[in-house]
Order: sequence, then structure tokens, then C-alpha cells
Amino acid sequence: MKTRMNLFAVEKEGYQAMLALEKYLAATELTKIHKELIKIRASQINGCAYCLDMHTKDARKYGETEQRIYTVSAWRDTPFFSKEEQAILALTEEVTLIAGHVSDATYNEAVAVLGEKYTAQVIMNIVVINSWNRIAITTGMMPE
Repeated sequence: MKTRMNLFAVEKEGYQAMLALEKYLAATELTKIHKELIKIRASQINGCAYCLDMHTKDARKYGETEQRIYTVSAWRDTPFFSKEEQAILALTEEVTLIAGHVSDATYNEAVAVLGEKYTAQVIMNIVVINSWNRIAITTGMMPE
């Protein structure tokens, strides 16, 4: 695939709005690792090579291990992720695959483990990375 357009150049205001959401996310209580796990898992599901490249690099920069990065797609089958991370990854999967809806069990587990405010911030992070995935895939953004 080749790059189709530079969305920032063509629709600067829309791109700036996305950056404003990123600024909001930077000010949330979410840990850097939690943010990157969300971004990696959603990008895996969506097949966004550009975002996977970016967020696996960012995760390493923040201290994430290769082992956990390699197994995030199989998180249910490893002992590597905490109860909080499991709740985050389950919610990430169901929000990303929203046609199947978010189950009460997944939502209630997230709130029970993370609290309502942190869960709300997780949801916002999931929504934003899914938007970036759609921008990157549609415009043909490629890893450098």
C-alpha cells in the first residue's frame, strides 16, 4: 500500500482536533504502559501497521518488555498481565469490535477493578486509537 494523502495538509482543523484529544489523554491518570497496551491491542485488531510500529516502539521506551509486547494478542493465555491490564485489554477488544457490543460482564469487571473514572479514561483512549487507526489505514500511512 502507498500513502494516499497527508490528512494534516488536506484537513488541518480535523487533524488538530485529533491532536487535542491526544492532549486530553496525556493529562489523564492512565499510566503510559496502560495507554500503550490499549493502542497496541486495538491496532492489532484493526490491522494498522503504522500505529503498531509507533506504539510498540513507545511501549519499549516506557519500559514495556518484549515478552509482553509479543504476547499482547494472546493475553488471556499468559500469566504476564495484571488483573487491571486484563480488564483494560478485554474492554479494548470489545470496544474495538463494537458490532458485538460491550458485554455487561466486561464493563462491570473494568469498573470493579479500575474504578469508574479510570474506566472512563480507558474508554476515551480506546476511542481515540480506533480513530487514529482508521485515519492511518484509510490514508495509507506507512511505518518509517
